[in-house]
Amino acid sequence: MKANIKHNSKNYTIDLSRPLDISIPITGKDTNVNAWYVGPPKIGPHTEGDFIGKVTEGASTNFNDISFNPHAHGTHTECIGHITETFYSVNKSLTKFFFLAEVITIAPEKIKGDFVISKKQLQYALGNKNREALVIRTIPNIKDKMSRQYAHTNPPYLLESAAQFLVDRGVEHLLVDLPSVDKEKDGGALLAHKTFWNFDGERRFQATITEFIYVANSIKDGKYLLNLQMASIENDASPSRPVLYSIEEL
Repeated sequence: MKANIKHNSKNYTIDLSRPLDISIPITGKDTNVNAWYVGPPKIGPHTEGDFIGKVTEGASTNFNDISFNPHAHGTHTECIGHITETFYSVNKSLTKFFFLAEVITIAPEKIKGDFVISKKQLQYALGNKNREALVIRTIPNIKDKMSRQYAHTNPPYLLESAAQFLVDRGVEHLLVDLPSVDKEKDGGALLAHKTFWNFDGERRFQATITEFIYVANSIKDGKYLLNLQMASIENDASPSRPVLYSIEEL
């Protein structure tokens, strides 16, 4: 199934029959992707008295309880409420769900002992393109990103200047295949988060950051339509399912 859309005075055709899911699901297994020093998520039948919510245990339905942390256990989308004293919900911040996106691949460079994504790398990868959303795939890109245990591993992150570059280029929705855009242990500085949301200026309440994606190697760098799907939960972050669609300019 194909559809035609118009965006910024340009016409595109989209193949809706070929969605490219770049999310990591939440499972109830110990091998679930994990960060931030918490245990794995739990998915299991609700129990109450003699009742066990599982068909194989005699119940009429499967009736599971689920316990997880959206920041630690899979693909999630967050808003500025992640770092503010005042409560802001990503469910209220994200009110549009389709965006023109660019997928880029970057090999984080080593600076002062850390692997980082720099402004120079983003400038080179984006060129003169202007996109509402940016999807960053880091290399090496292997499937163990779907189950990696990130605690105490100091994963790659964005430099403050890189985040500022994205703000200056008008990127409102940033998606990364990392547990955070910031350094794992930074003493609470959160420089990339604060810069991307312009925390100390006119705050960008509409902007979102999506972490813990996985972009398969079969997905080429380039322009896509992004459908940023998200569970309707009133929280600073919610589990999400970003889906890309290949597009062609007419």
